[in-house]
Amino acid sequence: MPAAQTVRHAEQRADAAAHSVTTAFGGRLLGLPGTHIGAVRAPQPLPRGVGPWHYWWQAHYVDVLVDTGLRSRAPVSGEDPITLAEQVVRTIRIRNGGRFTNHFFDDMAWLALAGLRLDSLPGPPRGNKPRHSGLRESLGRALRSGHTADLGGGVWWNRARNFKNTPATAPAALFFARTGERERAQELVDWLNAELLDPGTGLYYDGVRQSAAGPALERAHFTYNQGPVLGALLELGGEANLERAAELIRATSRHLVQGGGLLLRTHGSGDGGLFTGILCRYLAEAAAAATLDPGSRRTAGGMVTELADRLWKGRAVRNNLAVFPSDPGSTSDEDYPAGSGVELSTQLQAWMVLEAALRVVRLEDDPQED
Repeated sequence: MPAAQTVRHAEQRADAAAHSVTTAFGGRLLGLPGTHIGAVRAPQPLPRGVGPWHYWWQAHYVDVLVDTGLRSRAPVSGEDPITLAEQVVRTIRIRNGGRFTNHFFDDMAWLALAGLRLDSLPGPPRGNKPRHSGLRESLGRALRSGHTADLGGGVWWNRARNFKNTPATAPAALFFARTGERERAQELVDWLNAELLDPGTGLYYDGVRQSAAGPALERAHFTYNQGPVLGALLELGGEANLERAAELIRATSRHLVQGGGLLLRTHGSGDGGLFTGILCRYLAEAAAAATLDPGSRRTAGGMVTELADRLWKGRAVRNNLAVFPSDPGSTSDEDYPAGSGVELSTQLQAWMVLEAALRVVRLEDDPQED
């Protein structure tokens, strides 16, 4: 397929995902005008806002709307994607009891990053400050409070303060790196390298738990943990960080794939349904990073496009909307038989992957673009 057609095809896939997710899951919170939030499942048996509250799913809903808005302001389900992202941010605060802070530091880090990216897009400022300066300031304060010397450093997972982990520390490090607190960000990366880097695989463990018997490692290797570490390493730069970033890409391509190629594994449904989509966001950043060697960039991009192709091929079309599988080794009809509910997390993941793949394909079409 000629390069221009390949790019257009990738755009059409990402557009289909954006339209399908916002149409099937998006809507007003309890019918309130000016609100927008993603239902946990579709079809949604209860009004949006009733039932389980998944703050961090909504944070990634904001982030992927920003992905779409960065490349096109064409309407998504009849709305400007950035207008929808703004509405989701507003609605998270309403649904979260009138505040942005909550019990989990990783949740807050994800929303802080999404708000930061949203403010990178054109829009009316509030006085002389970015639109979401309040969000960023309140969540930044919370994240700083979670960064303590206990267990040698790192950020607590939640306010119970008995577990420090990669899911909270890595996105917090990336947020601090992007907002000028580079020394703090490097401290967090150094802690991850010292305490949670698995020397046998080159991947990062999930975390370290405080117990009466002493610190205990949680040794699971999750795809999404590697993503924001990679993002922080790239953002901070410097020889050591960039060498570690290249090693992490190689480790991911060896240990988090299936089938002997570059096909990334996924983690099922529920919270795990988001994991590999998050990794792909940062692999696409690596593919675009001029500071990395060409081989690492190609490997990072190849993992993204391979997963995107498999998720696209496995999709089903229902009511003129795409439904994507949670596992690239299966199809949507297998994962979600007709008549069963579909989870927002897995569909956000597919949308993230397709947006990331579009960025990679555009790089391949124009290698000078970073």
